Amino acid sequence: MANLLDQLKAVTVAVADTGDIAAIEKFTPRDATTNPSLITAAAQMPQYQGIVDDTLKAARTTLGAAASAAEVVTLAFDRLAVSFGLKILEIVPGRVSTEVDARLSFDTDATIAKGRDLIAQYEAAGVNRERILIKVAATWEGIQAAAVLEKEG
Repeated sequence: MANLLDQLKAVTVAVADTGDIAAIEKFTPRDATTNPSLITAAAQMPQYQGIVDDTLKAARTTLGAAASAAEVVTLAFDRLAVSFGLKILEIVPGRVSTEVDARLSFDTDATIAKGRDLIAQYEAAGVNRERILIKVAATWEGIQAAAVLEKEG
């Protein structure tokens, strides 16, 4: 007899709401969603230290040796969701959603720019945009940004 999760999967789509890659591997959802707090929690787990280290190194390389530690950490955190998203996409057959920073919720132009940047990062890694969902705030400004991004595919 199937367990409860398998029974649910038979009648609906299972979506993981976590940054814990091991949990995603264990429960095999079709899609996954992340947000900054989930990624922060996962990034503190020892098994994901390699992802964090690689992202920090890449940020340092991008910014150069003269960049401050704060600048490197800011860029790395910005890219960490995509780094985790890329790992998750190796597991799930469907999509991964990545959230635009909530601090941009009331800035339409900044939300659009961040959405484009996230898609560009995934595409630079060889991921088709059809596998990515960009989450934006449901503010008036966020909805305006979502309309623009939707038109762009």
